[in-house]
Amino acid sequence: MNPMTATNLKSAFGGESMASMRYLQWGAAAKKEGFPNVENLFKAVSYAEQVHAGNHFRELKKEVGEDSVTAGAGFGMTNTSENLQGAIDGENYEVAQMYPAFISVADMQAEKGSIRSFQFALEAEKTHAALFTSAKEAVDAGNDYAETAVHVCDVCGYTLVGELENDCPVCKVKPEMFTTFETAVACCASC
Repeated sequence: MNPMTATNLKSAFGGESMASMRYLQWGAAAKKEGFPNVENLFKAVSYAEQVHAGNHFRELKKEVGEDSVTAGAGFGMTNTSENLQGAIDGENYEVAQMYPAFISVADMQAEKGSIRSFQFALEAEKTHAALFTSAKEAVDAGNDYAETAVHVCDVCGYTLVGELENDCPVCKVKPEMFTTFETAVACCASC
Protein backbone atom coordinates (compact mmCIF):
# COMPACT_ATOMS: atom_id res chain seq x y z
CA MET A 1 0.00 0.00 0.00
CA ASN A 2 1.21 3.47 -0.80
CA PRO A 3 2.45 5.16 2.41
CA MET A 4 0.29 8.27 1.91
CA THR A 5 -2.92 6.27 1.63
CA ALA A 6 -1.84 4.14 4.60
CA THR A 7 -1.30 7.30 6.67
CA ASN A 8 -4.75 8.57 5.69
CA LEU A 9 -6.36 5.25 6.63
CA LYS A 10 -4.61 5.31 10.00
CA SER A 11 -5.75 8.88 10.63
CA ALA A 12 -9.32 8.00 9.64
CA PHE A 13 -9.22 4.91 11.85
CA GLY A 14 -8.08 7.03 14.79
CA GLY A 15 -10.67 9.72 14.16
CA GLU A 16 -13.55 7.26 13.77
CA SER A 17 -12.49 5.36 16.88
CA MET A 18 -12.40 8.55 18.94
CA ALA A 19 -15.73 9.71 17.51
CA SER A 20 -17.30 6.43 18.56
CA MET A 21 -16.15 6.85 22.16
CA ARG A 22 -17.02 10.57 22.23
CA TYR A 23 -20.56 9.83 21.05
CA LEU A 24 -21.05 7.27 23.81
CA GLN A 25 -20.01 9.87 26.37
CA TRP A 26 -22.22 12.57 24.87
CA GLY A 27 -25.10 10.08 24.69
CA ALA A 28 -24.81 9.26 28.40
CA ALA A 29 -24.85 12.97 29.17
CA ALA A 30 -27.93 13.46 26.97
CA LYS A 31 -29.76 10.74 28.88
CA LYS A 32 -28.95 12.46 32.18
CA GLU A 33 -30.36 15.69 30.75
CA GLY A 34 -33.62 13.92 29.90
CA PHE A 35 -33.05 13.20 26.20
CA PRO A 36 -33.14 9.38 25.87
CA ASN A 37 -33.80 9.49 22.13
CA VAL A 38 -30.72 11.69 21.65
CA GLU A 39 -28.76 9.13 23.67
CA ASN A 40 -30.05 6.41 21.33
CA LEU A 41 -29.00 8.44 18.29
CA PHE A 42 -25.52 8.92 19.73
CA LYS A 43 -25.27 5.16 20.45
CA ALA A 44 -26.33 4.29 16.90
CA VAL A 45 -23.91 6.71 15.29
CA SER A 46 -21.17 5.49 17.64
CA TYR A 47 -21.76 2.03 16.19
CA ALA A 48 -21.60 3.43 12.64
CA GLU A 49 -18.25 5.01 13.46
CA GLN A 50 -17.07 1.59 14.68
CA VAL A 51 -18.09 0.17 11.30
CA HIS A 52 -16.01 2.84 9.54
CA ALA A 53 -13.02 2.27 11.82
CA GLY A 54 -13.25 -1.49 11.22
CA ASN A 55 -13.37 -1.02 7.45
CA HIS A 56 -10.30 1.26 7.57
CA PHE A 57 -8.47 -1.18 9.88
CA ARG A 58 -9.11 -4.12 7.54
CA GLU A 59 -7.71 -2.12 4.62
CA LEU A 60 -4.51 -1.78 6.66
CA LYS A 61 -4.14 -5.56 7.08
CA LYS A 62 -0.63 -5.62 5.63
CA GLU A 63 0.55 -2.57 7.59
CA VAL A 64 1.93 -4.44 10.60
CA GLY A 65 3.61 -2.69 13.49
CA GLU A 66 3.33 0.28 15.80
CA ASP A 67 2.58 3.80 14.63
CA SER A 68 1.75 7.15 16.09
CA VAL A 69 -1.54 8.34 14.60
CA THR A 70 -2.63 11.93 14.19
CA ALA A 71 -6.38 12.30 14.01
CA GLY A 72 -8.68 15.27 14.46
CA ALA A 73 -11.01 14.99 17.40
CA GLY A 74 -13.33 17.20 19.40
CA PHE A 75 -13.08 17.18 23.17
CA GLY A 76 -15.15 18.51 26.02
CA MET A 77 -18.43 17.83 27.73
CA THR A 78 -20.92 20.68 27.83
CA ASN A 79 -24.67 20.38 27.37
CA THR A 80 -26.57 18.26 24.88
CA SER A 81 -27.17 21.11 22.42
CA GLU A 82 -23.48 22.03 22.35
CA ASN A 83 -22.42 18.38 22.19
CA LEU A 84 -24.71 17.90 19.19
CA GLN A 85 -23.15 20.96 17.57
CA GLY A 86 -19.73 19.42 18.12
CA ALA A 87 -20.95 16.24 16.45
CA ILE A 88 -22.39 18.22 13.53
CA ASP A 89 -19.15 20.15 13.09
CA GLY A 90 -17.09 16.94 13.12
CA GLU A 91 -19.32 15.18 10.62
CA ASN A 92 -19.37 18.20 8.31
CA TYR A 93 -15.57 18.41 8.42
CA GLU A 94 -15.33 14.78 7.35
CA VAL A 95 -17.85 15.34 4.54
CA ALA A 96 -16.42 18.61 3.19
CA GLN A 97 -12.71 18.22 3.87
CA MET A 98 -11.28 14.96 5.15
CA TYR A 99 -12.88 12.18 3.14
CA PRO A 100 -12.88 13.99 -0.23
CA ALA A 101 -9.13 14.61 0.19
CA PHE A 102 -8.46 11.02 1.28
CA ILE A 103 -10.50 9.69 -1.65
CA SER A 104 -8.57 11.87 -4.11
CA VAL A 105 -5.23 10.61 -2.81
CA ALA A 106 -6.36 6.97 -2.81
CA ASP A 107 -7.73 7.38 -6.33
CA MET A 108 -4.48 8.91 -7.55
CA GLN A 109 -2.63 5.97 -5.99
CA ALA A 110 -5.07 3.34 -7.35
CA GLU A 111 -5.93 2.04 -3.86
CA LYS A 112 -9.37 0.65 -4.72
CA GLY A 113 -10.16 -0.90 -1.34
CA SER A 114 -9.23 2.33 0.42
CA ILE A 115 -11.42 4.33 -1.94
CA ARG A 116 -14.36 2.05 -1.09
CA SER A 117 -13.73 2.33 2.65
CA PHE A 118 -13.46 6.13 2.49
CA GLN A 119 -16.51 6.41 0.21
CA PHE A 120 -18.65 4.28 2.53
CA ALA A 121 -17.70 6.51 5.45
CA LEU A 122 -18.26 9.73 3.49
CA GLU A 123 -21.80 8.77 2.50
CA ALA A 124 -22.68 7.72 6.05
CA GLU A 125 -21.23 10.90 7.55
CA LYS A 126 -23.65 12.91 5.42
CA THR A 127 -26.56 11.13 7.10
CA HIS A 128 -25.00 11.59 10.54
CA ALA A 129 -24.72 15.35 10.10
CA ALA A 130 -28.38 15.56 9.05
CA LEU A 131 -29.59 13.37 11.94
CA PHE A 132 -27.59 15.33 14.51
CA THR A 133 -28.96 18.58 13.05
CA SER A 134 -32.54 17.35 13.49
CA ALA A 135 -31.79 16.25 17.03
CA LYS A 136 -30.22 19.62 17.87
CA GLU A 137 -33.26 21.46 16.54
CA ALA A 138 -35.49 19.39 18.84
CA VAL A 139 -33.25 19.89 21.88
CA ASP A 140 -32.98 23.63 21.24
CA ALA A 141 -36.81 23.75 21.24
CA GLY A 142 -36.81 21.96 24.61
CA ASN A 143 -37.83 18.57 23.23
CA ASP A 144 -36.25 15.17 22.87
CA TYR A 145 -35.41 13.92 19.39
CA ALA A 146 -38.62 12.46 17.94
CA GLU A 147 -37.07 9.30 16.47
CA THR A 148 -36.91 6.25 18.73
CA ALA A 149 -35.45 3.77 16.20
CA VAL A 150 -32.18 4.27 14.33
CA HIS A 151 -30.85 1.71 11.84
CA VAL A 152 -27.16 1.29 10.94
CA CYS A 153 -25.77 -0.73 8.06
CA ASP A 154 -23.28 -3.28 9.38
CA VAL A 155 -21.24 -3.07 6.16
CA CYS A 156 -20.85 0.64 5.43
CA GLY A 157 -22.30 2.49 8.44
CA TYR A 158 -25.12 4.19 6.54
CA THR A 159 -27.60 5.39 9.14
CA LEU A 160 -31.32 6.09 8.88
CA VAL A 161 -34.42 6.60 10.99
CA GLY A 162 -37.96 5.46 10.33
CA GLU A 163 -38.94 2.29 8.56
CA LEU A 164 -36.22 -0.02 7.31
CA GLU A 165 -37.64 -1.36 4.08
CA ASN A 166 -35.05 -1.10 1.31
CA ASP A 167 -31.53 -2.25 0.58
CA CYS A 168 -28.74 0.02 1.76
CA PRO A 169 -28.46 2.90 -0.73
CA VAL A 170 -24.66 2.99 -0.31
CA CYS A 171 -23.43 -0.63 -0.33
CA LYS A 172 -26.64 -2.35 -1.51
CA VAL A 173 -26.89 -4.97 1.27
CA LYS A 174 -30.29 -6.25 2.37
CA PRO A 175 -32.17 -4.77 5.37
CA GLU A 176 -31.19 -7.84 7.40
CA MET A 177 -27.64 -6.44 7.43
CA PHE A 178 -28.68 -3.45 9.56
CA THR A 179 -28.48 -3.17 13.34
CA THR A 180 -31.40 -1.33 14.94
CA PHE A 181 -31.04 0.83 18.02
CA GLU A 182 -34.25 1.61 19.87
CA THR A 183 -34.95 3.79 22.85
CA ALA A 184 -36.12 1.69 25.77
CA VAL A 185 -39.67 2.47 26.76
CA ALA A 186 -40.21 2.74 30.51
CA CYS A 187 -42.75 0.23 31.77
CA CYS A 188 -43.84 2.38 34.73
CA ALA A 189 -43.19 5.70 36.44
CA SER A 190 -40.40 4.21 38.58
CA CYS A 191 -38.43 2.88 35.57
